[in-house]
Amino acid sequence: MIAIDLKFEEWQWQYQISTTFFIFVILPTLYYIYAKYISTRPNKYNKLEEPLKIEIPIPDEAKAHWKGKRLYPPNLSVRIPNEPNKIQSYCPATSQYLGTFTATTKEEMNQQIIKAKAAQKTWAKSPFSLRRQLLRTLSRFIIDHQEDIARVACRDSGKTKLDALMGEIMVTLEKLNWIIANGEKALKPSQRPGPSNLLIGLMKNGEVRYEPLGVVAALISWNYPFHNLMGPVIASLFTGNAIVIKCSEQVLWSSTWFVDLVKTVLKLLNISEDLIQLCCCYPEDADYLTSHPGLSHITFIGSKNVAHKVVESAAKELTPCVVELGGKDSLIVLDDVVDLKALSSVIMRGTFQSVGQNCIGIERVICLPKSYETLVEILSERIKHLRLGSDIDQLDEIDLGAMISDNRFQHLEDLISDAVSKGARLIHGGKPYQHPNYPQGHYFEPTLLVDVDKSMKIFQEEVFGPILTMIKATDADEAVAISNATEFGLGNSIFGKNFQQCNEIANKLESGNVAINDFATYYVAQLPFGGIKKSGYGKFGGEEGLTGLCVAKSIVMDKPILRMLGIATSIPPEIDYPINSDKKAWGFVSALNTAGYDNRSWEIIKAFKKLAKGGA
Repeated sequence: MIAIDLKFEEWQWQYQISTTFFIFVILPTLYYIYAKYISTRPNKYNKLEEPLKIEIPIPDEAKAHWKGKRLYPPNLSVRIPNEPNKIQSYCPATSQYLGTFTATTKEEMNQQIIKAKAAQKTWAKSPFSLRRQLLRTLSRFIIDHQEDIARVACRDSGKTKLDALMGEIMVTLEKLNWIIANGEKALKPSQRPGPSNLLIGLMKNGEVRYEPLGVVAALISWNYPFHNLMGPVIASLFTGNAIVIKCSEQVLWSSTWFVDLVKTVLKLLNISEDLIQLCCCYPEDADYLTSHPGLSHITFIGSKNVAHKVVESAAKELTPCVVELGGKDSLIVLDDVVDLKALSSVIMRGTFQSVGQNCIGIERVICLPKSYETLVEILSERIKHLRLGSDIDQLDEIDLGAMISDNRFQHLEDLISDAVSKGARLIHGGKPYQHPNYPQGHYFEPTLLVDVDKSMKIFQEEVFGPILTMIKATDADEAVAISNATEFGLGNSIFGKNFQQCNEIANKLESGNVAINDFATYYVAQLPFGGIKKSGYGKFGGEEGLTGLCVAKSIVMDKPILRMLGIATSIPPEIDYPINSDKKAWGFVSALNTAGYDNRSWEIIKAFKKLAKGGA
């Protein structure tokens, strides 16, 4: 009996523990997953928002086994000699010709803005259910046609399909589905506390309403032709705006197809296609667009040098701008990192994704002494095995694609040469790569440069290429100082076992974004994204990205109880024009200030008494 009782009691004890675990761990976890993810996903039972099915064929040039004619210098350029209004598209990985386009003229820009403005008047009044249906339809198409979209983006940018899948498609789907789940809530009128004055606060309510700006513009860079285009389009359309997209001349071919995709969805939903306009011209001709009085907002993604011109031009019409510029992002490695092999994978992805042509790419690895040499050894071994090519054309496995052009190759070589002359060690790469199948492709060897310091140009200048630089720091404070010692301030990463230390470092870093024990996930998380210092200003992404495309209209009104009682606020007779008694008027307002803002009980009582006497 004793043995049986012991077993029963043991079983009962185990049962109680498991029930507690189920109630306090399993159930909350399931509820969290449901609340955060499942319940916010597109609702297939909501017929008003059901995504519609569309089929859009991709261009022949993006299909497998396509054979196009190759361009050779001096014709391997987006510019065509003696034809300043023509833009030539070609694949940077293979030099294959994609087509010739006519640059947008000033008169065409005028017409685009006029059409967009007319369409926006109706769209501004559209229900959120229709806006969500638009986003759901786009999301469904992207999910069902991931390879098609990747192949179009790769053909025009030279990147690999995997880079396109992660950097173009995944982040676009995240933005779409985040806005579907949270966008309406972010744009609901924001209730505010109202006046802090005791008397006025009893009578008045305050709120901020978010209304569309009108016609907005986005001048976007070429490094992510799909995502950089779709991001501002999604946010602008959801907020009730129309948008003019000025794409880079480097990726006009793919941008045309991506805009046609959006227009097809708009047409399918009986929404005006004029809500989105595609403009493309050379940089020297863009001032007309950025200074146009018909634009209410400009988002610019690009370099600091071009940003100066954009902001100066926009200032002519006082058009507000958000500018997201370059970065010199660092990844700080503390001494307590255990798994350096796993960390090296993060560094490799953060540095070489899209061949380093990534504004939030890792430009500097700042490592404390304990891990420095071991990490150098691991990265040295891994980098030498990276393979370059065009994976939409080759059957071989490819790690890195091509750069958008070769016009910066000499500058990259000069940066490396300067660093080596000042004591840096070039472990691998450092020069252009001539691909055996695509000799005209714009390939640069993946490069590892270690022992970099502040005296070298590459420490200060944005590389925007496949160069991994490593810097040794004596301790965490020096690592922070090194990280902050550039004019840029876009993003950073910190890796360490001690979260408190990582958190303290995050507070000291001069940048707009920080990831702790991760790389750039603040972007995927739909947090407000933007930099400080010479990395730009303003935010897009998340709630701030939506409200930033709206007029924040401040509304003040009498409280509901007063309206129900038919009571309306009015000007007290003591301060009504013409003033009957300057002394009473002064006494009334001063007593109102004391009653409303003083925290001394006796003074408040005296003020109320004075108010009752009309300020006397």
